Amino acid sequence: MKIEQLYTGCLAEAAYYIESEGEVAIIDPLRESAPYIARANANDAKIKYVLETHFHADFVSGHVDLANKTNSTIVFGPTAQPGYAAHIACDGEILSLGKVHIKVLHTPGHTMESSCFLLLDENDRPHAVFTGDTLFVGDVGRPDLVQKLKKEITPQYLAGLLYDSLRNKLMTLPDDVVVYPGHGPGSACGKKMDPETISTIGKQKRFNYALREDMTKQEFITAVTDGLVEPPQYFPANVIMNLTGQIASMDELLQRANHGLKPKDFVTKANEKGTLVLDTRQKDAFAAGHIPKSIFIGIDDSFAPWVGTLIQDLGTPILLVTDRGREEEAITRLSRVGYDNTIGYLQGGMPAWINEGLPVSSLQEITAEEFALINNPTIHLIDARRKSEFDTEHLEGAENFPLDFVNKHISRLDKNTEYFIHCAGGYRSVILCSILKARGFKKLINIKGGYNRLAKTPLKRTENHLINTEL
Repeated sequence: MKIEQLYTGCLAEAAYYIESEGEVAIIDPLRESAPYIARANANDAKIKYVLETHFHADFVSGHVDLANKTNSTIVFGPTAQPGYAAHIACDGEILSLGKVHIKVLHTPGHTMESSCFLLLDENDRPHAVFTGDTLFVGDVGRPDLVQKLKKEITPQYLAGLLYDSLRNKLMTLPDDVVVYPGHGPGSACGKKMDPETISTIGKQKRFNYALREDMTKQEFITAVTDGLVEPPQYFPANVIMNLTGQIASMDELLQRANHGLKPKDFVTKANEKGTLVLDTRQKDAFAAGHIPKSIFIGIDDSFAPWVGTLIQDLGTPILLVTDRGREEEAITRLSRVGYDNTIGYLQGGMPAWINEGLPVSSLQEITAEEFALINNPTIHLIDARRKSEFDTEHLEGAENFPLDFVNKHISRLDKNTEYFIHCAGGYRSVILCSILKARGFKKLINIKGGYNRLAKTPLKRTENHLINTEL
């Protein structure tokens, strides 16, 4: 028996490869099917099942394409109603895989169809449980996503179901059963996951706040629904794609999108109504020189989730500016969250653009040390971090303007005002600056290094910008 966790850091998502006697089950695959097929072929094995723990909201699954290419069976738990061929398993149903078995555990709460898959070893002893978004390491799945599609199902109702699922299905398993969750820290599908991506039932019963033995159902409902922020806007669209199966194959997307455009052709495309120029390079490279009105979301950080949060229409025509050799990677990572309308990339990148003498814009930046020397108590300081980060510690006088909600709250800002902008480390503040610049804001100064650097820099000039810690 072989188990592999295939973890994708950008999405904080874990897919799984299980193999026994030449038969393979893939759990919660990402959109591109080629890596899973290659893995099975390398082991001279055949993919028998594609197991889906639920209809995912934070990424587009590759289950349909993978099943079509390998003649395998898609399996969902009870109550799932996909718009394509799939086996809808009964609660407690046993699936055979080589010399091992997989037991389907219906665990509604994150969603109504949410299910876990319990792996029984060659002696039919519980060995590991693949918990999807039901149980994470240190956390549980949020119960507030379904109401975006079905308003009659409230977060409190789902949280009550989740309480029962955890206590009646998962907490009854032996303590040594390995827990393989669907996500790690950074995913918007939970609130406060631990850094580890593997645990055991026993450890979670001891250390997971939501699995406290004496917790009442009402206490649980309050705990898991408290402090939830609005989920990213792309979540409902991804659910619909995963539910209906109307998902183009990665092969088709790459064939359509992976082609370079010479700078002048790029300009022509960029000027077409509704087209977005997306710059995925390093933040320092973007600040030094970029195409006017382009948006920065760097590929080396939480690229796909920020794309999904900030680009409101999944059908937006996207032109890419990337580092050389990373064009296909950018297209793939966009498609993982449902952005399938990439229409090309800048051939030769920014050097080619500059060589053609085309206009280049830049972003004004200062260091934390330079900011500390500005003797002006009336400056406007914008903190682009999330509210939870801001509430923990911030500079007095700063205004919290979370990047997550820029599209909703941009009217709060004045185009004629000069803003100093920071986040934690400098990634989100450059994104925010790029969005504001593209919408006509001209007086923007990004603080390099963000709060991480500001907190280490003496700011003695005025009480308005001292560190404020709220305990």
